[in-house]
Amino acid sequence: MHLARFPRVKLCQTPTPLEKMGNLSKLLGGPTLWIKRDDCTGVATGGNKVRKLEFLVGEALARGATHLVTQGAVQSNHVRQTAAVAMKFGLKCTAVLEHRVQTNDKDYLQGGNVLLDNLMGINIEHRAGGTDMQAAIEQVGARLEAAGEKPYLIPGGGSNPVGALGYAAVALELMAQANEMGLEIDRVVHATGSAGTQAGLVAGFNALNAGIPVLGIGVRLPQDRQEANVFKLAEATSALMGGPAVPRESVMANCDYVGDGYGIPTPGMAEAVKLLARTEGVFLDPVYSGKGMAGLIDLVRKGFFAPEENIVFLHTGGQVGLFGYADYLNAAVA
Repeated sequence: MHLARFPRVKLCQTPTPLEKMGNLSKLLGGPTLWIKRDDCTGVATGGNKVRKLEFLVGEALARGATHLVTQGAVQSNHVRQTAAVAMKFGLKCTAVLEHRVQTNDKDYLQGGNVLLDNLMGINIEHRAGGTDMQAAIEQVGARLEAAGEKPYLIPGGGSNPVGALGYAAVALELMAQANEMGLEIDRVVHATGSAGTQAGLVAGFNALNAGIPVLGIGVRLPQDRQEANVFKLAEATSALMGGPAVPRESVMANCDYVGDGYGIPTPGMAEAVKLLARTEGVFLDPVYSGKGMAGLIDLVRKGFFAPEENIVFLHTGGQVGLFGYADYLNAAVA
């Protein structure tokens, strides 16, 4: 897995911490829980998308791009991180925001990630929920190219084979940390949405012959569609790296914790956010890591994991989004 063959820019503060969650483990009475702190990657409050942007922006610069174009939901963590990286390298940035969550809540529409996007002064366009967002950014790219720009299109979540290289690199980083600590990892659990994080981890662990299962806790799609998306991208990522074939059984998603839909809060998410804050002093986000941890907590309570296992939860960041859900969370944790 020779990732130096690919254009890359240095963005992340690595390695991100790998910490034991002793208080939470004791409270739940299950396996030993660990947390990989990819909320601490550095740029624009950090998060998992910075990992992907190292390779995506590396390729963009190698191609002479002048303008990054991407998309996401209104409270997109990916858009915020992409915008910040664009500022760092003197690139223009246009974000197309989908109104995927139907709400008139002022905090959601103007606070959190939206506030930071506005502070950075990027170009923002809006689309209705259900829009073909890849087609939307392709239209924006064509318009910019006609105006003399050199756009580089980044899919939602930065989730294509180039972006997923960022999490193949994390597989390597996590193995190095575990080996140094003498930690035998039995499973990695994280929130899975646009598929790039899970696909990169699966392809990376597979290339390393690590034997570490990855369980994605879905935040949007039903299980069959989520696993199909992850597997397709993991295959493409492995092929890009020149790695081995990815076994279909290595892609696992549990989508029982989505609730009423993407970005719609659930009681389990609120409990998970509260528990992590009050046991470990760690803040989750309401859309991704909150639902991912809600799934992990429920599975521990149901005895899904053996008591002697070491489970690593990958924290994908996104705490800025908490401020877009202030009313719900204040009521839920009161």
